[in-house]
Amino acid sequence: MTILSTISGVDFQHIPIILILGLAIFFGTVGARIFQKLRIPQVVGYIVIGLIIGEPLLKIVNSDVISKLDNFNMFALGIIGFMIGGELKFEIFRKYGKQFMAILFSEGLVTFGIVFLLVTITCRLVMPDCNWHFSIAMGLVLGAISSATAPAATVDVLWEYKTRGPLTQTVLAIVALDDGLALLIFGFASSAASALTGSGQASLLSSILTPFYEIIGAIILGVLTGIVLVFVLKYIMEPDKILAFTLASVMLIIGLSNALHVDSILSAMALGATIANGLPKRSKSTFDLVGKFTPPIYVLFFVLVGAGMQLGAMKSWVIILALVYVVGRTAGKFFGSWFGAKISHAPDVVRKYCGLCLFSQAGVAVGLSIVASHRFDTVMGNTIVLIVTGTTFLVQIIGPPCVKIAVHKAGEVNRNITEKDLIKSYAVGDVMDTSPATMSQSLPLDKMLNTFCNTDAVYFPVTDNNDKLVGIITIDSIKESFVHQENIPWALACDMMLPVEDVFSESTSLQEALRQMKSCNQETLCVIRPDTNKLLGVINTRKVNRKVSAEILRRQESADEIALTPS
Repeated sequence: MTILSTISGVDFQHIPIILILGLAIFFGTVGARIFQKLRIPQVVGYIVIGLIIGEPLLKIVNSDVISKLDNFNMFALGIIGFMIGGELKFEIFRKYGKQFMAILFSEGLVTFGIVFLLVTITCRLVMPDCNWHFSIAMGLVLGAISSATAPAATVDVLWEYKTRGPLTQTVLAIVALDDGLALLIFGFASSAASALTGSGQASLLSSILTPFYEIIGAIILGVLTGIVLVFVLKYIMEPDKILAFTLASVMLIIGLSNALHVDSILSAMALGATIANGLPKRSKSTFDLVGKFTPPIYVLFFVLVGAGMQLGAMKSWVIILALVYVVGRTAGKFFGSWFGAKISHAPDVVRKYCGLCLFSQAGVAVGLSIVASHRFDTVMGNTIVLIVTGTTFLVQIIGPPCVKIAVHKAGEVNRNITEKDLIKSYAVGDVMDTSPATMSQSLPLDKMLNTFCNTDAVYFPVTDNNDKLVGIITIDSIKESFVHQENIPWALACDMMLPVEDVFSESTSLQEALRQMKSCNQETLCVIRPDTNKLLGVINTRKVNRKVSAEILRRQESADEIALTPS
């Protein structure tokens, strides 16, 4: 019986799984909102809610539920990998490929080296009945696992804060490639550790070739599936069918990856990269469709991550090893990325803040720890699993806030916003035309026609001597006035104007203004000061769209301009 079961009298071990999923998504979303209000990344809220309703506390989402949802977790990771792959465009790698590789190998190998040394020495000092062979083996395996970086939580923060710039580009590339490097290091390190402990069950050649097979096989599988999907998407225009084919491809590639024993996340990344580069013009709309579909998937995935955390009692020497592991991994990621950025002449923001974005670990690290637990004896295997799962909780909590700090310090927040996001942030006064073509209410017909000829406007506010809005004149109102031809020679603007039915104040939100203009089928409306009825300007939907598009382009160019200037 769980704590909540005891209090409520309800047996949460037997409630329907669909109800549990609904609770997880609902409370996960609520938790994310609360944490956002506290200026903490939403992914932390998902994980904390998972901790509360999962194994560590209430056990509403228990280990049985989590094990039944293994396939869902693989699908969620596949979607995350696919979206990351969409950011890996050839032109970016042509410009910054050497920089990415330098940082990748530096942060991975430096982390491996520091953790290896610290764990080896600490293990020899604090672990009972431990010899140097065992200590070195433990250091090799934990060092290899420490080089892995979890993309999911990091990328979620980048998406949440709509970042763009050299730091964002670098981090996306590193977390996309990091798992491959971790698999390679683990292959060599585990082989050496097996030789030291006498627990090797496979040949040295097999241990070395297996990581290469997993990486190269995953890339080939992703590229081949991507080529097929590119061919299909060329002949499909309906959004619902595009979404169906894309999600089906992600599911297929995850299933094939598991059947062929290759890395499923890397396969999904290769699939996304193939779509992004094979359909450069249409791929954006494809990834937008998938992005709109995925929020509940991300919520449930991270809630399950928190719910599955095993935070049971650990012996004091295991806690010491875990702390040493975290300190060594953090130092390795930070100094390794700094050194790689320095030797590759990366921009200052990459050199200073890239390390802060690489602290999270999850799926690959936990997976490698489980592989190690099967490969080595009980003491070493269980110790590795305890250290990795325990520290995963810690770095998953501190990792996202560190990413937030880094992108804010780098000045890359809100540089990748969409037109919809920008419209939400604007008021009418930010985009209105403050010098519209107007007409005085006493203006005679010949001067009205002259005004028409000298401007491309088709909507003219009519004002009195105090610049107060009294009416509007449009092309349609002029045409209607010509029906009464006997009055035309003496017509003034006040005779031809129409009453003003809809106006805005400059503080009206742009989103609300555009919605109202669409509902009343108006392309242009007046903006006034409500207390005096004084005309301040007009808002025109076409001009608004041009201004918003220009601002989006300006922000993107500003962010990319930094990336083009190496330090």
